[in-house]
Amino acid sequence: MSKEDMSSKKVIPVTETDFDSAVLRSEVPVFVDFYADWCGPCNMIAPTIEALSEEYEGKVKFVKINVDNNQQLAMKYDIMSIPTGMLFENGTVRDSLMGAYPASAYRQRIDNALVPKRQSENHE
Repeated sequence: MSKEDMSSKKVIPVTETDFDSAVLRSEVPVFVDFYADWCGPCNMIAPTIEALSEEYEGKVKFVKINVDNNQQLAMKYDIMSIPTGMLFENGTVRDSLMGAYPASAYRQRIDNALVPKRQSENHE
């Protein structure tokens, strides 16, 4: 088994069938990578997403959704361009990032989303 095969197991492929249980009902935040096999930028960031999945292991779950095979999900979340990364928490989208970026951009968005929501809790 190659090193790449082992690391890719951290980013779990998800379909419309298991999206609710894997993403919406997850106990931890979930980073969803909307991609397609033919998409050059998607393939370019795949190793970055895999590395982040190891870095955030236990804090954030990483999944990938092939938009060609899961068009209903792509339409539901208005995926107009790929790659698109979305961070879900408690069943809602906390943040999204469209396009291919360096790891630092994803890390910043994930870290910002993981910060306790003190301000919004005071207004409730």
